[in-house]
Amino acid sequence: MATKQTELKPKCKYGAKCYRRNADHIKAYSHPKRKADDEEDTPDSQTGCGDQPKKIRAAPDTPNKDKPTKSDVDPDTTSKGVPEEKTDEDNADEEDVSESDEEDADASPASVKQYIQHKYLVEMPQDFYDFWEFCKAEDSAAPTDVFKRVLGFQLVGPFDIMAGKHEGVTHNSRGKKPNYLRHWRYYYDPPEFLTVIRGDDDTQFHIGYYRDDPKEMPVFLAANAAKTSCTLTPRGDNLFAAVSFYMKERLKGKELGGGDRKWLEGVSQRLGEQAGVLGLSLDTRTKAMKRRQKKVVCDSFHGAGIVVPVDENEIGYRPVPETPGDLKKILKKIVEARTETERNKFFDPLQELITLVQFANDECDYGEGLELGMDLFSFGGKVFHSTILHLLPLAYQLLRRTQYAKIISTHLRHRRHTADLSELD
Repeated sequence: MATKQTELKPKCKYGAKCYRRNADHIKAYSHPKRKADDEEDTPDSQTGCGDQPKKIRAAPDTPNKDKPTKSDVDPDTTSKGVPEEKTDEDNADEEDVSESDEEDADASPASVKQYIQHKYLVEMPQDFYDFWEFCKAEDSAAPTDVFKRVLGFQLVGPFDIMAGKHEGVTHNSRGKKPNYLRHWRYYYDPPEFLTVIRGDDDTQFHIGYYRDDPKEMPVFLAANAAKTSCTLTPRGDNLFAAVSFYMKERLKGKELGGGDRKWLEGVSQRLGEQAGVLGLSLDTRTKAMKRRQKKVVCDSFHGAGIVVPVDENEIGYRPVPETPGDLKKILKKIVEARTETERNKFFDPLQELITLVQFANDECDYGEGLELGMDLFSFGGKVFHSTILHLLPLAYQLLRRTQYAKIISTHLRHRRHTADLSELD
């Protein structure tokens, strides 16, 4: 009788990947036999986690429903899911997160690399320093502005330290100590992305290094126009390649004047020659980038993809059980809800996904939490910030990417949809 009743039940859309234990759900839907059903009490040493870090569970006071509170609802959120942040002091009453008070640290050439790593929590690749030397050779007086007149590019972020713009700055114009984790961090910049070139302020165009793991070197440079999209577009695996691409694009246009064209042709040639001397490829898609692409477990909303360790037993990642299109529909309803009651109702499907992430974390599939948290971040909207902070810092800790946990927490504290992002001015 039980078998016949089971056959009459509608099948759960998550199938064997469903980890819901709610009695009403199990009674209402049929599920194929799950391995987890026979291994409820399997010790951690037998789950396939191997040398993965120990499980980090949510604090006891973490609510079962991570729905937004009234203070999370952003009345200025647009239909595109991008909140119009009012000012850069929205959270001025919150304690600011600063890295260190060691503003008098030695910034001489012998220690500048360590200084940058101390402030940004990541090590810069050699091509970053090589590109700086190239720019100094082009204009020793203002190397950060070499490409500003013709391309509209200005070197920023860690280049500000190379230029000594941080020296003597103990507080910015807002009365705050400079926080380099937010210095030129645009609205859609994930922790994996570090801006080094700013472009057009109207589109909030910028270029930065992208790395999957903070302990590793960047895998490519990408461009983003934060005013219109969260999309990260790869532009080569070194800074010479990225800038060369945009120089060539500029030279294709007919609007460039004679003097500017001649200058850009000259610097483009010199840049290409220097890249050759350094053994750097000017291709926008290199073999290393292709190898990395094979490791991508999901595309993610920002398009750069997510890479997490997956062992021979395929433990490490399971997909979010919603298509990108369906997930965007869920998030759009939450953002566009007219009342808090309506918003909470639309939040229920997202809460189901959050519950599945908790089960995934228990079984060492840490990539699902990273995927869902990053998609919420990329979709945009202050209403999701508390949920992102519930998902991403934990995911990064489980993946041993703790630097990114600090970066995302710092960013969300003052996340602004603007081009005025200097922490030094």
